[in-house]
Amino acid sequence: MKYELEVEKREKAGKGVARQLRREGKIPGVLYGGGKSKFLALEHNRARKLVLSQVGHTGLLTVRMPGESEKVAVLQDHQLDPITGAILHIDLFEVSMEKPIRVKVPISIIGAAPIGLKEGGILHQPLRELHIECLPGLIPDHIEVTGTSLGVGQGIHVKEVEAPEGVKILDDPGLMVVHVTTKISEAKLESLLTREAAEGAVAAPADDKDKTEGGAEAVSESKPKEGKK
Repeated sequence: MKYELEVEKREKAGKGVARQLRREGKIPGVLYGGGKSKFLALEHNRARKLVLSQVGHTGLLTVRMPGESEKVAVLQDHQLDPITGAILHIDLFEVSMEKPIRVKVPISIIGAAPIGLKEGGILHQPLRELHIECLPGLIPDHIEVTGTSLGVGQGIHVKEVEAPEGVKILDDPGLMVVHVTTKISEAKLESLLTREAAEGAVAAPADDKDKTEGGAEAVSESKPKEGKK
């Protein structure tokens, strides 16, 4: 899937320029490719849509910049303000339609609910994305995994995922993608909590003793020695 992105070209870079752009409602960015980097600016709403959308992370971007020919790129990275969550910077990477690239795509669990859920199991999905390698034109929006037949104690590993034609999955084949686990009973949960509480009570006196001894020793060592007057 392609996403069209209109950007502005900027000649200057630096923290001062970036701050000024943000005050104007724009987001600074860089387009890397061919051993070069081009400085650009994006309108804030476009930048936000790009960062938040699935297309922005897994699809191809048709980048249009005044005075430049169209470029095909992918969103390589972005920076967010750790406090406000505002977008601070965006990095784009130009790609060749003839050369494979590596990207991450989301995993989509499809089909009816696993049969293990009717048996009292719980569905877990440890892996949400897959690292893949393919030509830019073959990047899928997502990779589907069917979990309908999974019973309690069963799962699907990376090696069992069927990738689209022309797509190579790079993750460890032994990683678990999705599985159905046994639901812990209330009696077992209460037993575990009781045992943990009992173990904590037994360990507490010993811990207190250690702290007391350590404290006394520390006080003794820190007490200044009396000198001769």
